Amino acid sequence: MNYKYTYESPLGTMIMLGTLSYLTDLFFIDEDYAPSYDDAEYIEQLTGPFEVTIMWLDQYFNGKKPFITPPIQLEGTEFRKSVWSILQTIPYGETTTYGDIGKEIAKQQGKDRMSAQAVGGAVGHNPISIIIPCHRVIGSNGKLTGYAGGIERKKYMLDLEAKHK
Repeated sequence: MNYKYTYESPLGTMIMLGTLSYLTDLFFIDEDYAPSYDDAEYIEQLTGPFEVTIMWLDQYFNGKKPFITPPIQLEGTEFRKSVWSILQTIPYGETTTYGDIGKEIAKQQGKDRMSAQAVGGAVGHNPISIIIPCHRVIGSNGKLTGYAGGIERKKYMLDLEAKHK
């Protein structure tokens, strides 16, 4: 069975998708690359993973570093999963660049370099917004670039984290 639940965040409505065991997607309803799903295939129900996700989001939006992470299940290419894995290591209140992630992926794969654009594509298709902190990735020039949920939301979250670091 597939489940969904709606969460009203300070930045807009978010949708959670998942199973009884895992959160598989978390996204703003109006974000770029939001997954398309058939409402008829999802039951609106507050599952265990969704309860933990709500606790995480409530803590986060109240300026606290969440102490519990919901169980997640990621589906994507090996490249995307490796990028998403690196995203999960970016500390609260800190940022990294697409280029730095590219260097780390290249190192893991035994290559000389990896395209920052390829990394950007994987970051942009992150299925679990905020919890997998793609908003912490910035351009090499320090500018806020590319966030599927919108630059205003990215700025809000980075400012929130900086204030409560």
